[in-house]
Amino acid sequence: MINITLPDGTTKEFESGSRPIDVAKSISEGLARNVISAKFNDTIVETVTPLTEDGHLILYTWNDPEGKKAFWHSSSHIVAQALEELYPGIKLTIGPAIENGFYYDVDFGDRTISEKDFPAIEKKALEIARGKHDFKMRPVSKAEALSLYKEQGNEYKVELIENLEDGSITFCDHDTFTDLCRGGHIPNTGIVKAIKILNVAGAYWRGDENNTQLTRVYGISFPKQKELTEYLAMIEEAKKRDHRKLGKELELFTFSKKVGQGLPLWLPKGAALRERLEQFLKKAQKKAGYEMVVTPHIGQKELYVTSGHYAKYGEDSFQPIHTPKEDEEFLLKPMNCPHHCEIYNAKPFSYRELPKRYAEFGTVYRYEQSGELHGLTRVRGFTQDDAHIFCTPEQLDQEFKAVIDLSLYVLGSLGFEDFTAQVSVRDPKTPEKYIGSVDNWEKAEAAIINAAKEKGLSYIIEEGEAAFYGPKLDFMVKDALGRQWQLGTIQVDYNLPERFDLTYKGSDNELHRPVMIHRAPFGSMERFIALLLEHTGGNFPLWLIPEQAIVLPVSEKHEKYAQKVLNSLENNEIRALIDDRNETVGKKIREAEMNKIPFMLIVGENEELSNTISVRKHGGEDLGSISIETFTDLVTKEINSTLKSF
Repeated sequence: MINITLPDGTTKEFESGSRPIDVAKSISEGLARNVISAKFNDTIVETVTPLTEDGHLILYTWNDPEGKKAFWHSSSHIVAQALEELYPGIKLTIGPAIENGFYYDVDFGDRTISEKDFPAIEKKALEIARGKHDFKMRPVSKAEALSLYKEQGNEYKVELIENLEDGSITFCDHDTFTDLCRGGHIPNTGIVKAIKILNVAGAYWRGDENNTQLTRVYGISFPKQKELTEYLAMIEEAKKRDHRKLGKELELFTFSKKVGQGLPLWLPKGAALRERLEQFLKKAQKKAGYEMVVTPHIGQKELYVTSGHYAKYGEDSFQPIHTPKEDEEFLLKPMNCPHHCEIYNAKPFSYRELPKRYAEFGTVYRYEQSGELHGLTRVRGFTQDDAHIFCTPEQLDQEFKAVIDLSLYVLGSLGFEDFTAQVSVRDPKTPEKYIGSVDNWEKAEAAIINAAKEKGLSYIIEEGEAAFYGPKLDFMVKDALGRQWQLGTIQVDYNLPERFDLTYKGSDNELHRPVMIHRAPFGSMERFIALLLEHTGGNFPLWLIPEQAIVLPVSEKHEKYAQKVLNSLENNEIRALIDDRNETVGKKIREAEMNKIPFMLIVGENEELSNTISVRKHGGEDLGSISIETFTDLVTKEINSTLKSF
């Protein structure tokens, strides 16, 4: 008999050789019908893998990320079989699951496939899926594996196998198809009810441009056709909300080849948007006791060697700047924290003067690979809403919770209400990835978990996701399309204070080491604005949007009254402009709609005589003819309903 421990801590006894599916059946028939993957003692296994020792078992369904991973990896096998049957003689390489769906890298030889081929591939894949073929894992010797793929002339699989240890090689079979595979499959192909080939792209074998260029076939699959239909509708909506498209249409930002890849240029409307976000956070930070500082865009290489950033991120930084002075090197600033440590070091502190909270909208630079650049979400120069708090160990709990409050205020005021807190801790199996003592790491991790509990946050713990210098709490936010993004981070750091020899004089008149909290509610201004654009579809909260209203005179003779309306709005701090072009009101309204201006104020003879405005909301709602005072109250009320108090 063996003892199987489930995630809720309960332990059940089973006969040796029992399978995860048997464990599921012992819980309920409903669970057994839905289980598609499992993890036993931290290793992904099949639902029919015999269990022969005591251990911890997790059962996964389609609703779990690991379940989806097994589902999509299995689907890549189905599509690979379809490709082999449709295009005999192709060479398969690898086919992993990815965040949404899967891909398979294929050497098609002289043939090419395009969008017109997708329906035939999907049809063939679904035919295979409907056969309800079991996925079966089997061990093979290295010699046997090499023999199979050498016979097929598949040099890619041969290369993979040559780097594997004999005794660790497994094949997965289903129907007439066999593939080199480590495992992690659903029970059978019949669970896959819908498959869509999304696109094809070029991909070098093993990511090396010196190797053969393969064709990467991207796809996605679902257990119900309805879910595929919903996903494709979401993809179409996502295209409309793409921040690169909206940023261009709303004239917020641009890029220039002459300036350089990944270096955004902010246009007047975008600069105004950034400025409002900065002022919003500065106001809240001032209330919370932060002091603004400014640091240079470069620093001596030695600064980042001391902090440990150069050892960890040197390859991702721009190359050192060599000055005329021998052996003098500077780096474009990749992080703000080393600079803030040196600000703290500028004078001695007593425990009575702590905490010190230094904040800066500091621009940093990292040399992202050109293939990884993506609009504002992956750039080479970006501005962080950075702050570093230096406090005593006794103050850590309260300071961390205060930062959580600030982060929740920021997210709430910008409409990000659906989120999970992710506590990222170190992976004890890879200690070489981190700096500092185990004792300090344990204290830092405990502080974050306790603060998350006390603030009542819904949180998960992710091993191995910590920063190299300390654990962190990230806010994982769902946008309007249900996509998850990391927005805002808080990190506890015992290590940089040691590296920079930061101290304060305690009540015992001895020198002590402060604890450092890193925090950035926005993360980076560039990425935050990109995600905000996609979340809102460009319909920003009223308090933030560059132009809250536009005055549309019916004709030239009403322009004087339009100017009077504009002056009144500006006196009440409502951001507005006049469209006095010689165009029809209908055309002006259409263009205002495209520019996502929240309110269109139409003024003609009737409005001038009654001292009113005819108000139309973005989207078409007609609010009728109202006084300027009533409109001002309406705008103020709407702003107050979205801009939370802090």
